[in-house]
Amino acid sequence: MTRSISIGRYLLYGTLAVLALGYLLPAYMMVVTALKMPENISLPRSWHLPVELNGSSFLEAVALLKPNFVNSIVLTIFATIFSTVLGSINGYVFSKWKFKGSEVVFTLFLFGMFIPYQVILIPLFQTLRAINLYGGLPGLILAHVVYGLPITTLIFRNFYAQIPDALIESAMLDGAGFFYIYGKIVFPLSIPGFVVTSIWQFTQIWNEFLWGITLTRHTANPITVGLAQLAGGQAVSWNLPMAGSILAAIPVLLIYIFMGRYFIRGLLAGSVKE
Repeated sequence: MTRSISIGRYLLYGTLAVLALGYLLPAYMMVVTALKMPENISLPRSWHLPVELNGSSFLEAVALLKPNFVNSIVLTIFATIFSTVLGSINGYVFSKWKFKGSEVVFTLFLFGMFIPYQVILIPLFQTLRAINLYGGLPGLILAHVVYGLPITTLIFRNFYAQIPDALIESAMLDGAGFFYIYGKIVFPLSIPGFVVTSIWQFTQIWNEFLWGITLTRHTANPITVGLAQLAGGQAVSWNLPMAGSILAAIPVLLIYIFMGRYFIRGLLAGSVKE
């Protein structure tokens, strides 16, 4: 019995190792290509290690992508902050300050989660142009905030449902109002929820491409659009876009390395009712 369990465990670990290796193969290809000289890049030798290391592609990618990187930082930070704070307030209302028809409003609110980007692209473009926000970062920030509200509201609503109603009712009996209760009681308990929504929104906004290329002009393009432009043209030096891809992936990678465990804890914090 013990031997069969050990064999099964080895098979499981072996299968997971093979799957992990297959998952990491594109990353290997990206790194070795970025470190090669342009004349050494070819399809038959694509899996070979670089004959000599070439770090100039990273320096060139940094110089070309710097404006796009700054745009993405500004876009992601502001859109994440606004969408998480507004989602927190919405979740607080839908969980602790329910009104007549609030469940219907909440259900309709969540429909935004299931609307594809492509469906609302033309109406969104027309709306931003009508309010003079098309082409710059403010309009793109507004689009991401509005589109992110359904998921942030859902996460916070489920999280706040775990807070005892008696705690809110006792504060109301003491004369505390809506924002006082939120600021002094609810908000300090919301850190796990903010971690989850912030990481989620940061990742989604940083990696988004379609809105970035259609709703902004060249000077306001985020880094995903800049990466696409690195690979444009007839003759592509593939070491350059590969180096740019590595640089663009670093912020999200660092967030999940240092905050990934808090992301899981935050998800579990609102999943079990004691």
